[in-house]
Amino acid sequence: MTTTPEKTGTFASLDPRTGDVVATHPIHSAEDVAAAVMRAREESAWWMALSFEERAEHLLTWKGVVTRRMQQLADLMHRETGKPHGDAALEVALAIDHLHWAATHAKKHLDRRRVPSGLLMANQAASVAYRPLGVIGVIGPWNYPVFTPMGSIAYALAAGNAVVFKPSEFTPGVGEWLARTFLEAVGRPVFSVVTGLGDTGAALCRAGVDKVAFTGSTATGKRVMAACAETLTPVVIEAGGKDAVIVDHDADLDAAVEASLWGACANAGQTCAGVERVYVHELVYDQFVAQLAAAAKELRATDSADSPIGPITMPKQLEIIRSHIADALARGGRALVGGTDAVGDRFVQPTVLVDVPEDSLAVTEETFGPTVTVRKVATVEEAIELTNRSKYALGSTVFSKARGMEIAEQVRSGMTAINGVITFAAVPALPFGGVGDSGFGRIHGADGLREFTYPKAITRQRFKPALALTTFKRTAKADQQLISMMTMMHGRGTTLPKAMKPRRGER
Repeated sequence: MTTTPEKTGTFASLDPRTGDVVATHPIHSAEDVAAAVMRAREESAWWMALSFEERAEHLLTWKGVVTRRMQQLADLMHRETGKPHGDAALEVALAIDHLHWAATHAKKHLDRRRVPSGLLMANQAASVAYRPLGVIGVIGPWNYPVFTPMGSIAYALAAGNAVVFKPSEFTPGVGEWLARTFLEAVGRPVFSVVTGLGDTGAALCRAGVDKVAFTGSTATGKRVMAACAETLTPVVIEAGGKDAVIVDHDADLDAAVEASLWGACANAGQTCAGVERVYVHELVYDQFVAQLAAAAKELRATDSADSPIGPITMPKQLEIIRSHIADALARGGRALVGGTDAVGDRFVQPTVLVDVPEDSLAVTEETFGPTVTVRKVATVEEAIELTNRSKYALGSTVFSKARGMEIAEQVRSGMTAINGVITFAAVPALPFGGVGDSGFGRIHGADGLREFTYPKAITRQRFKPALALTTFKRTAKADQQLISMMTMMHGRGTTLPKAMKPRRGER
């Protein structure tokens, strides 16, 4: 949580469990942000000049510092977000794994490599490398204040960029902790932090960075894009989600129930790729719903230190959660567990809704609380069609023994987990991001590294060409030879290259 700014130009982050002040932080002005970007530009020259191996050594040193102090970071995260200590420690562990992967794989995916020149340009040696953009602005969320922004920060740094990070006003201390430990490990402020409210984030968009990576709501993402458009600054947008689980008739129901409940209620439901909708085959629907309701009734959010569900970090989200539940019930839905009374002053109890119309708020809009809708479907095809209706398309989950991959391929989303939930986020080599109102661009994996670069193509003449084509001295004979060559190479048109022909058993 955060307080309103004081006249002194500061704001306080609050513990959402208790309302106590965690720390006070400066509100950086547009001038402060511009100065931070200028300093980052100066540092980027040094960082960019290092080899991949040298940058990796620095990043792995930082990784060691974060790892040795992960309990300290997890405790700070617990105080600023209210999430359980165990969940905070898991988040740090995942971020460490991604930092390691980015540092040790940047050279493989970004360094210069040869590419085929083609027959016409056979005399040219062709190669491509991915060069750092310069300075990346990262605007991070509060729900996963380490793991999510590190998906941009670590990959941008590994690619050779400097980074200026604006953490959420609800979790500024986490951002400052990351920058402080980086400076301790590396000795130079290649990665720095500015703190403040929305105006500080807007200033970062306009401060002359070479790209902005934003994670947050779709509405705020549009405002970020508008600010960046003023200077043609490219953006990566990881926005909202309304992720679905599809449960086929042959699914392991115990696993599907556990995954659906955890995906809906972990982090108090404040997960962009969390579970908000479940579509269950009619043959197993009754059993699934009975098991899910029974498990949800045993799960409680309390103010105790060992509560499995923490508070709602952003107070205004409480009214959104309440309105979605109320709309679902008013339109014929039923609450098997929870309901509008489940929404308290700081905590929301697990809520399972059934018989909810597909055009209700609880199905169409991101709720961002520990609630889930469950619907019976006659076929998996119906489940796929309903899943794909959403304007959001971030992640998804499929539970099926026989058709998991087949179903996953038909779901419109950036990522899909089969017989698990949100597992794709924990695999550093996989790209993470959505389509539609869930945003565009990717973090993580080779795509995430390249997101913070531009491709630099080079051709080098190895020997003089047999046909001199790029000259005003080109002869009519050369023109005729070109036509003959192209006819021979491409005249048949329908012949597939050998590499594209399906292997036996693939038809």
